[in-house]
Amino acid sequence: MENQLPLQVRSEEIGKRLALLYPGTAKSLCALRFGNEFELLAATILSAQCTDERVNTVTEVLFSKYHTPAELGAADIEDVEQIIRSTGFYREKAKNLIKMSSVVAKRYQGTVPNKMEELVSLPGVGRKTANVVLSVGFMLPGLPVDTHVKRLSKRLGLSASDDPVRIEQELNKLISEDERGSFSLRLILHGRKVCQARKPRCEACELADICPSSLPQ
Repeated sequence: MENQLPLQVRSEEIGKRLALLYPGTAKSLCALRFGNEFELLAATILSAQCTDERVNTVTEVLFSKYHTPAELGAADIEDVEQIIRSTGFYREKAKNLIKMSSVVAKRYQGTVPNKMEELVSLPGVGRKTANVVLSVGFMLPGLPVDTHVKRLSKRLGLSASDDPVRIEQELNKLISEDERGSFSLRLILHGRKVCQARKPRCEACELADICPSSLPQ
C-alpha cells in the first residue's frame, strides 16, 4: 500500500489526481452563478446551509431587482427576506446582505475589497466566505474550508484538526498558492460524489491506495 507516503508527497499526489478528476480553475469549478465580485459575495453568504442550485435560483431574482451594493444596501428588509426565504435562515441572511452591501457601497465606493482583513470586517463574512471571494472572484490565494474540506482533510491525513482556521493553515503549507482555491473546490466535489459523510465509496475512489482511511476491499 502507498498510503504511508510522506505528507508532502501524498498531498501533491492527491492534488494531481483530483485535478484529473475535476479539471478547471477555481472560477470554473464554482457552481455559484455570478456576474461580478459583489454578486459572488452575496451568493456565498446565501449559500450557508443551502445548495448552490437553490442559491442560483434565488440570486437570479435578487440581482435582477438589486443591481449594485448601493441598491441592495438601501433595500427593504422584508422584500429581501421574501426573495431569499427558501435559502434558510433568511432573516439573518437578509440582515447581513443589506448591512454588507451598505458597507461596500459607503466604505469601499461599491467595490468589493480583495484583502482578507477587509473582507472579514464586512457583516456576515467569515474566513470561508472571504476565501471563496478571493480565490473564485479575484483568482487570488484562498482556501475555503467547509464541511467537505474538513472531513476529507482528516480522512486523507492532511490535517488532524477540527478547527477550520487551523485546517486552512495546515493545508496552505501543503498546497501552492495558485492551487488553493481549486484544491478546495475539488475536495468539495469529491466529498459530494465519492467520499461522502455517512458512507464513503472507497471502492470507487481514485485516492484509495494513498488514503490512510481507505476501507479494506
